Amino acid sequence: MIRLAIVCPCYNEEAVIGHSSERLLDLIGRLSSAGKISADSFVLMVNDGSRDRTWELIRGLHAKDPVHFKGIDLAHNAGHQKAILAGMMTAVRTADAIVTVDVDLQDDIEAIGKMVDAYAEGYDVVYGVKVSRKADPVFKRLTAVAFYRLQRKLGVETVYNHADFRFMSRRVVEELGRYEERNLYLRGIIPMIGYRSTTVDDVISEREAGESKYTVSKMFTLALNGITSFSVKPIYSILTTGLIFVVISICIGIYVIASLISGTAEHGWASLMLSVWFVGGVVLLAIGMIGLYIGRIFIEVKHRPHYHIREELD
Repeated sequence: MIRLAIVCPCYNEEAVIGHSSERLLDLIGRLSSAGKISADSFVLMVNDGSRDRTWELIRGLHAKDPVHFKGIDLAHNAGHQKAILAGMMTAVRTADAIVTVDVDLQDDIEAIGKMVDAYAEGYDVVYGVKVSRKADPVFKRLTAVAFYRLQRKLGVETVYNHADFRFMSRRVVEELGRYEERNLYLRGIIPMIGYRSTTVDDVISEREAGESKYTVSKMFTLALNGITSFSVKPIYSILTTGLIFVVISICIGIYVIASLISGTAEHGWASLMLSVWFVGGVVLLAIGMIGLYIGRIFIEVKHRPHYHIREELD
């Protein structure tokens, strides 16, 4: 039997930790009784710089049951993706396989049993794919679908409708540790590793308590990382956009010349139309896109640590 680690990133989640820990402990007990995982499988909660009592509650769980509850306290808010990475790199030292799931347990944790079954069949990665998003707000549903479609068009290899609920064998996590990029987008990196993978259905449910900590700005940042870290097509699109604007400029130029000949054009209007609206727009667009990639390069070449662990409960 495998020793399974369930890694849960936590940021200001004091409202849900109690209920979630009970559900996860019950799940481990049932999977252990069924002979799917070992009895010493555990939950590793990662406190991502929370400002509430999250870490205090995690320490309480560990003190009560050190076998099944472990934790790490990051020195600052490193972000969702890096908190997951910190948990995986810590858990892989003692676990045979790892499942990552948000501590609010909106993902269907009953699918973890199916993930373990798939691992027994020879799969190293099992993705939880959302078959229903009714529990998500309408805005999140629409933007998520649009983002996945955009990624596909830009050539980014990801699993459609998959977030960060997944099962990975030890060797996959060890290979993941070899990837050093700072602009983390795990949903794009893990498919690149290439080990045998499959999917299970994941029906999203309502949060038991509290509010989602994934704000619009955080989702936008994650989306940018997902695109700029795996595709250079936005850079190439600048050339296409430039050519389109050149064609439009020629058409406007013809119209301007015709207006000048007919005498209907105001003085200075032609130069304003051509220089400001078209040439200026193309230049700003190009500079912005190139600047975005240069900013990513600037972060990568520093090779700074992804996170710092202040305290570990083992």
